[in-house]
Amino acid sequence: MLQVNTKAPNFTLNNENGDPISLSNYLGQKVIVYFYPKDNTPGCTKQACAFRDAYDGFKENNVIVIGISKDSEKSHANFIKKHDLNFILLSDPNLEAIQAYDVWKEKKLYGKVSMGVMRTTYIINEEGYIEHVFEKAKPDTNAYEILDYLKKANG
Repeated sequence: MLQVNTKAPNFTLNNENGDPISLSNYLGQKVIVYFYPKDNTPGCTKQACAFRDAYDGFKENNVIVIGISKDSEKSHANFIKKHDLNFILLSDPNLEAIQAYDVWKEKKLYGKVSMGVMRTTYIINEEGYIEHVFEKAKPDTNAYEILDYLKKANG
């Protein structure tokens, strides 16, 4: 897990249309980068829909929302269309950003051990440094916890 006040690693990943998007494009703006395991699974769908529903609050605070998983561009396109998502989803099949942000971890499920993405959200400040980390983010409350954090941070 990356720590607060660490320079956020830059990345360039493709969106659902195959267009490259770089974190560095958003210097000067606050950015939420949330990592999630898989499109169209119950928890990930809950989390994405919560970000969609809270999007006006992020926009009011001039905050960009970026979701990243190792799913394909096509999977993201279907996920966006199916749930009417209104923020950026990026595909990281080679685990570049996922590993740079230290969210590729060993997971245990029913005694079986495998590697996977730990649901984690980073708030990156206008200068490109990690301002806050939500480890083990809860799918249904994460977006609203971030809005509460932003309200407190902005006074």
